[in-house]
Amino acid sequence: SMPETVQQEIVQSDIQSKADKTPVTVADYGSQVLVSLVLNMEVTSGSFSMVAEEDSEDLRKDGAEEILERITDLVNKTLAEDGSYNILLSKEAILSAIDTGKSEGGPSGRHWVLDPIDGTKGFVRGGQYAIALALLDEGRVVLGVLGCPNLPFTSVSNLSGSSSGDQTGALFSAAIGCGAEVQSLDGSPPQKISVCTIDNPANASFFESYEGAHSMRDFTGSVAEKLGVQAPPVRIDSQAKYGALARGDGAIYWRFPHEGYRETIWDHAAGSIVVTEAGGVVKDASGNDLDFSKGRYLDRDTGIIATNKQLMPSVLKSVQEAIKEKKQASSPL
Repeated sequence: SMPETVQQEIVQSDIQSKADKTPVTVADYGSQVLVSLVLNMEVTSGSFSMVAEEDSEDLRKDGAEEILERITDLVNKTLAEDGSYNILLSKEAILSAIDTGKSEGGPSGRHWVLDPIDGTKGFVRGGQYAIALALLDEGRVVLGVLGCPNLPFTSVSNLSGSSSGDQTGALFSAAIGCGAEVQSLDGSPPQKISVCTIDNPANASFFESYEGAHSMRDFTGSVAEKLGVQAPPVRIDSQAKYGALARGDGAIYWRFPHEGYRETIWDHAAGSIVVTEAGGVVKDASGNDLDFSKGRYLDRDTGIIATNKQLMPSVLKSVQEAIKEKKQASSPL
């Protein structure tokens, strides 16, 4: 696939720094172009709306000609190799395909939700990343697909999220009321998946972000301690964590970003339906369901927790205790 090709060729100069210093790559834009094009061609009924991470603004600036040229070449090469669509795109067509992702989403109508490369830091490092696509219908996620090219196909057996001698690449999918499935990226028949059945927190391993900067590790450490979790955390990038959790590789995924960080809907829409359709539960730290109907951002309380139904009550309790202690510790008496 295209992101894999780019990941193999990647060099530092490929990375553009956005204002917030998130690495954005040629692959990020290229992935958004391809998904947007294919959806536009395949989904013909009704008006087409997509909420996606990238827009073309940076590519229209002076000095971006070279990167735009590379994206255009890459997309056209990928389309030619795939052979399903006989089209050649101009730079202008590339820019407008990127900009189909400018929708604001919201509570009415249908909106595709795309993170063209979720886990850009993992992508750049040669680690885990995901291409995450979901469909919102009247504010609810009804469909989700997670492509995880570097995820071992059977299970994540160690902390770096890789395992030896195993087939790599997993495609997770879920539709509301239909359960969740995984298949290999070369198209093996899909298999039903379900979350683990562990009910004792001592045996529950948890997933968290690979990047320490993405979460409050001292906080998650104290939650793990309260729960009595014995296993070390499994740290991998991207929504690949939701996929791994959905097939039972680990028991809990939690995410507690720093103060003031706003979660986007494309970071959780696809992953959350894969987990819930695999029999799991996804809540915010107050125990509420995630609300995807508020536009491009999730309107939610601190933190996101995904686990099975047996563990959720005790995980929530420990999280809420840890939040209370943290507030008491930081407020002057």
